[in-house]
Amino acid sequence: MWFCSGFPFWLHDIPGIVYRSDNEPFKMYMQRFTTHIVQMMLSEGLYASQGGPIILSQIENEYKTVEKAFNVTGPPYVIWAAQMALDLQTNVPWVMCKQDDAPDPVINTCNGMYCGDTFAGPNSPNKPAMWTENWTSFVEGFGEDPYIRSAEDLAFNVALFLAKKNGSYVNYYMYHGGTNFGRTGAAYIKTSYYDQAPLDEYGLIRQPKWGHLKELHSAIKLISNTMLFGAITNFSLGEGQEAFVFQGSSEGCAAFLINNDRRHNATVQYQNISYDLPPKSISILPDCKNVIFNTAKVSTQYNTRSVGSSIKLDSAARWQEFKDDIPNYGSTSIKSNILLEHMNTTKDASDFLWYTFSFEHKTADSHPVLYAESLAHVVHGFVNGMYVGTAHGNRSYPGCRLEQSITLNSGTNNISLLSVMVGLPDSGAFLERRVAGLRKVRIQGTQEFDPFAWGYQVGLLGEKLQIYTTEGSDKVQWNSIGNTSRQPLTWFKTAFDTPQGNVPVVLNLGSMGKGEAWVNGQSIGRYWSSFQSPNGYSQRQYHVPRSFLQPTGNLLVILDEFNGNPLNISVDTITISRACGYVSHSHPSHVISWEAPMQSGVQPQSHHDRPHRHYYGKRVVLECPSGTKITNILFASFGTPSGDCHKYAFGSCHSPNSIRIIEKVRYFPFVSLAFFSCLVYI
Repeated sequence: MWFCSGFPFWLHDIPGIVYRSDNEPFKMYMQRFTTHIVQMMLSEGLYASQGGPIILSQIENEYKTVEKAFNVTGPPYVIWAAQMALDLQTNVPWVMCKQDDAPDPVINTCNGMYCGDTFAGPNSPNKPAMWTENWTSFVEGFGEDPYIRSAEDLAFNVALFLAKKNGSYVNYYMYHGGTNFGRTGAAYIKTSYYDQAPLDEYGLIRQPKWGHLKELHSAIKLISNTMLFGAITNFSLGEGQEAFVFQGSSEGCAAFLINNDRRHNATVQYQNISYDLPPKSISILPDCKNVIFNTAKVSTQYNTRSVGSSIKLDSAARWQEFKDDIPNYGSTSIKSNILLEHMNTTKDASDFLWYTFSFEHKTADSHPVLYAESLAHVVHGFVNGMYVGTAHGNRSYPGCRLEQSITLNSGTNNISLLSVMVGLPDSGAFLERRVAGLRKVRIQGTQEFDPFAWGYQVGLLGEKLQIYTTEGSDKVQWNSIGNTSRQPLTWFKTAFDTPQGNVPVVLNLGSMGKGEAWVNGQSIGRYWSSFQSPNGYSQRQYHVPRSFLQPTGNLLVILDEFNGNPLNISVDTITISRACGYVSHSHPSHVISWEAPMQSGVQPQSHHDRPHRHYYGKRVVLECPSGTKITNILFASFGTPSGDCHKYAFGSCHSPNSIRIIEKVRYFPFVSLAFFSCLVYI
């Protein structure tokens, strides 16, 4: 994210600067920063050329998507950035993502979900094909549903890229999800980041994505030598079907049989053998005969994540509150006769900027309406210290307009408008020119208030006093809370003990509105629980790393901008509670059953040729997380069960002994069944 982790906001104030262009001020600071980072790595011996783990470096990111906007200053900047990086002498390759004209020897690479289809390849025969960001999910904004990318789709596109781009490289983005702590999230981006990755936000294994990709990686590893050193041929197997075959100099042979049809199965003939290919799938044949893996057939388990133990903070007696000040024109120290731009005024010291003015109301209009147009993300309106309403935008339309009927006093009236940013811009051209904040303010029946005498305050009083820390908390008078409706801009404080164990801890803030939360002075990020989709669980459960916690008496402070009810907050733990698996006679055997024979140079003709200890066969294998055990079997069927792990039923053929057999081994760390067709849910 460019603003939050690449460009500090002070860079915006450098005279004459134009980001990411052939601009001398920008190039000076970019070179200074890049050189500093590289020297840190070199001093620690971290590059592969020094025996370290860094095998690749990137300069710039997806610049081609904005290059045209910079006209003649774009292409020279690309050449300069590449040469600047090369001159740092790391002796490992440099890449430019989505930059098809990356100058030699910098490697142009692909980012996206479907690089097997969209990537034209390296722009020089001396460069490898590289997929530097295979998006396992997608960035989500507040109010948006989680983006679910299936394990099958991921596996298909990885296998397709590797088959098409011989000698290629694939990197996942992200393989491990994370959390935007503090104010590090970009504009409208959720606190939870890439939670749908193979390892989720908390580091828990997300199945079947993790296991299915592991099987794919194992299959590719088995045939890697043949792929790297064998001759490749590509030919059609039918309308929408094709084969990529790698033939080694000796007996080695590996094949990818591809069905590109999204809707229909296909039966193809390859080397006088018939193969059934599910829709949009790739079968991998390590010996050009037997199918070891199919991208559409998931043999690994599925799991379900749920709330484990819970500490409810539902007693009013354990909470205290502090109402932040609503400033008026007279109490502000910054004055201007124009509407100031939000980001340039706050300098990223706070999400909040108060716009205030006072005026005399003498008209006969008994139904005044306040209009406030803003390029910020949220605006809260207050008239004479009383809250009147809120407006907000979204990631597609970041601006907003508040239009609210108000009541005015006869005489002096104080209008206070709180402009709020939910992160800074993170992409696009000319970031240094972006503006935010109020653009126009008027009250029906009176006048427009631009230009006018405006007063400004950066941030909230509670922020200035840091009342979210133990020391700052003592600087204000906290009061008991009642069960009545909550006032806007209220800080809430309580304490809680850390849940036992080592499973992830979250705060359930589903009852709150919008704001930020701190635990022991550490910000766990912005929340916006009142602006969520029907499936917005990631906007209810907010990650609290155990490293932020102490055994007892953890200080929890929450700023709620509006509509929050702290009495429904709870401290929860996240666990893997259920697992499910399914296999049938058409599923390939687990890749591990091929590993010992293939590594010894013997390619078995059937599973009978494989050492028993390596043969997993067509089995359901269910594992519980470390420290837990299987306690209940909900459903098991050997025969022809129907449905999937969410809804299932016995088929026309079913063994009545299925559950009894499984229950005999349910307290072991895994269940392993040698059934040809089986669905198990625990």
